[in-house]
Amino acid sequence: MLPTNLVVLVCLGYVAILFGVAFAGDRRARRDPGGWLSSPLVYTLSISIYCTSWTFFGAVGSAARNGFEFATIYLGPTIVFVGWWIFLRKLVTVGRVYHTTSIADLISARFGKDPALGALVTVIAVIATAPYIALQLKALTASFQVITFHAGAVTAANIDLAPDFATTFWLAAGLCVFSIMFGVRNIDVNERHHGVIAAIALEAVVKLVALLAVGLWVVFGLQGTPAAAFDNAPVSLTNPASTFGARWLTLCFLAGAAVICLPRQFQVTVVENSSERQLRTASWLFPLYLFLICLFVIPIAIAGSNLLPAGSNPDLYVLTLPLDADRHTIALLAFLGGFSSATSMVIVSSIAVSTMISNHIIMPLALRFAIAPSESGQAMRGFILGARRLSIVFIVFLGFIYFRLSDTTGALASIGLISFCGVAQFLPGLVGGLTWRRATHGGALAGLSAGFLLWSYTLFLPSLGGTFLMPLEIIEEGPWGLSLLKPQALFGLTGMDPLVHAVFWSMFANAALFVGISMLSEPTPLARYQSRLFIDVFRRRMESEMSVIRRTARISDLRRIADRILGPAEALELFALAEPMDRAKTASDELISQVEQRLAANVGASTARSLVSSVVTNETISVEELKRLADETEQVRAYSAELEKKSRQVEEAAAELARANRQLREIDLQKDEFLSQVSHELRTPMTAIRSFSDILLSTPELGEAKRRRFLQIIQDESIRLTKLLDGILHLSRMENGATEWEAEPFDPEAALDLAMASCEVLARSEGITLKRTGRARRAKVQGNRDRLTQVFINLISNAIKYNTNKEPVVAVSSAMRKGVYEASVDDNGPGIPNSERERIFLKFSRGPMPRQVGTGLGLAISRRIVESMGGELSLSTSRLGGAKFIIRLSTVPAASGLQPAGGGALASSKQI
Repeated sequence: MLPTNLVVLVCLGYVAILFGVAFAGDRRARRDPGGWLSSPLVYTLSISIYCTSWTFFGAVGSAARNGFEFATIYLGPTIVFVGWWIFLRKLVTVGRVYHTTSIADLISARFGKDPALGALVTVIAVIATAPYIALQLKALTASFQVITFHAGAVTAANIDLAPDFATTFWLAAGLCVFSIMFGVRNIDVNERHHGVIAAIALEAVVKLVALLAVGLWVVFGLQGTPAAAFDNAPVSLTNPASTFGARWLTLCFLAGAAVICLPRQFQVTVVENSSERQLRTASWLFPLYLFLICLFVIPIAIAGSNLLPAGSNPDLYVLTLPLDADRHTIALLAFLGGFSSATSMVIVSSIAVSTMISNHIIMPLALRFAIAPSESGQAMRGFILGARRLSIVFIVFLGFIYFRLSDTTGALASIGLISFCGVAQFLPGLVGGLTWRRATHGGALAGLSAGFLLWSYTLFLPSLGGTFLMPLEIIEEGPWGLSLLKPQALFGLTGMDPLVHAVFWSMFANAALFVGISMLSEPTPLARYQSRLFIDVFRRRMESEMSVIRRTARISDLRRIADRILGPAEALELFALAEPMDRAKTASDELISQVEQRLAANVGASTARSLVSSVVTNETISVEELKRLADETEQVRAYSAELEKKSRQVEEAAAELARANRQLREIDLQKDEFLSQVSHELRTPMTAIRSFSDILLSTPELGEAKRRRFLQIIQDESIRLTKLLDGILHLSRMENGATEWEAEPFDPEAALDLAMASCEVLARSEGITLKRTGRARRAKVQGNRDRLTQVFINLISNAIKYNTNKEPVVAVSSAMRKGVYEASVDDNGPGIPNSERERIFLKFSRGPMPRQVGTGLGLAISRRIVESMGGELSLSTSRLGGAKFIIRLSTVPAASGLQPAGGGALASSKQI
């Protein structure tokens, strides 16, 4: 044994460390809210609160009694976090986006913020949590009694240790103090409890290290080798198939449901979550934690069964094995591991459930019967904090009362499974609410009520052994002697395990009524709207409630409610952007929604709605939005008149596809033609180069004059070939977004004048009149002058070469139009048909002119250059009767520095 004073001092020292960690965590979070306390590692360790004293002590006991059945308690959560991650991600996202404070808050908010539904969920959670807290108190008391028992070796023997209820009472009182100090310091329950989470993370590490230390000692210190640790093992511990069956599947289901539905698990997984990154890490790290914590369960169970006296309590093997071997240090570490497992569960469960009691039972009743203080905001906030603190005391001591009334000799695992079955009643409403639009609050209310009543009748009340509400005669014979109503053989369903029996009836009735009544009833408009928000949470995260709900309330009334609940400072911040106070001033829908959201973070969604509704004088839901909220059947009816229209649209789409197919064939032909043209253009200079070079090599006696002429031809053809290849490469680079010049402000008129001068000789040789009809003044654009000159030369030379009019004219003009520089090149040639006006800019296209020359690259390159300067190049019909090419470029201030091309008026107009 260990001295009682030593064990007490160690416990007090450990609790002091937890206080210090929680205090430091809160201070650190205030300085750096996004620091390591919000890391995925701390988040995952907090989720490991799932591993309570049931895991630490009871898993070994379950393995010793029922073999591999213990693994189901770990397999269920692993399946949820790994295989059902999509649903878990939606659940956590809904909680984070809509500031959910508890599982009762989420379910009531989903079904139209129904206060009755929130209250029912809270009642079920309170009653279902009581056995679990009793389990922790029993484990703490039993382990304390064993480690301080006054005869060392006999602690492992089959001694009936009567529960020390005095010790249990003071343990419960200490847990209440810690929970109140670090879990209920302010009324904003949506504010994350960084201090508590830090302490829980530390406890997660302690219990893992403790259980691994005991396991390693058993395998290598006590047994010698891993092989020896499995000697003389019962079949149930070496053959997993021997325990597989209906109970095994039921336990997997309950464990998977519990890791979502337990109030403490919802608190740490959903309410305390701050990012999706945390959940991604937890999806693999939490299953790894579960694997490590159950790694040595079987070796410890085998060693306890083989080495300890017959009849020893398997639930305490973790503690009694090292005590029996006089390894007091390991025994003390094991005790601390169990102490950590139990205390962390009680602390977080009491915090989570106290929030539910305050928000969904106390506050609605206080507001309904005018019990809540109204003289000042400080008094109201004090009332809410007091309610939560008293709720913590109530929850913990409700567990103490259950421990006092129940059969205290029961296994830890059986007590925990009662709670698992109770909270599993939340699962149909939770899953259906996040995935099924037709689900109604009537279905959820009926399903939850039926499931709760059947769970209470078939499992919870019988677990008290006839000491409370249900006499032993009813348990054994049924009410009024009716065997069909026997709690553990309901409607003649005999021969089933009591747990499987209770799960079957409660979940069957719950799910059947939830689905059936939802199919027979219609959701309220608000419930329909809430279903859209929750189910489509990833698409509607930023949608405001004000887009649907239209409400009328005075700003002064809203301010009065905010002052009472939030406090003057936070209320002032909330109303800072509102117009100056006027008692007759009507608040906007946005302000009303913001007030309700902030209130919901403090008192829950249903209570917040009740508070706001008390000052709202008019509330409607937009008819247009209701049409958007219609379910699939209503949509079919609403759109039936449009079927013919849709059919016509399909036919038009088919015709459009046919046109697109024809265009693709035309483009393919243009490509072949282009390649043929390029091949011809490349072959011509190459042939000339080869021919004249052969002459030069084979005719050494050639005269100097002819030799120089042939060399000049070779050089000219080489230059021509280089230009052709450069054009193709230039266009390719621009299509890939690459430019070869620095953008800078310049006068486009200088580029246009240079282009006009360059084309004068060509115009005279072709007998064409080239004239300037207008000029822009003080224009400045962003880009490269040489490239713009290249574009102008290409447009003017094309207008000259393709003009077949008997009196050909090419007119060039420019002007400023609303901050945009516009230059045009007109001709009186044959023009370009409308059907060809976009195709002409493709790199494989050339105009349908009598004198088609060139490779079809000029206009494609020109358009790319203009677009790279943030402008546009288009084609229309000239007032002269031919084609008109128009260049538009955004202008920049005369003194402007460099800026990205594409800014200015033209870019703005294009965006609009």
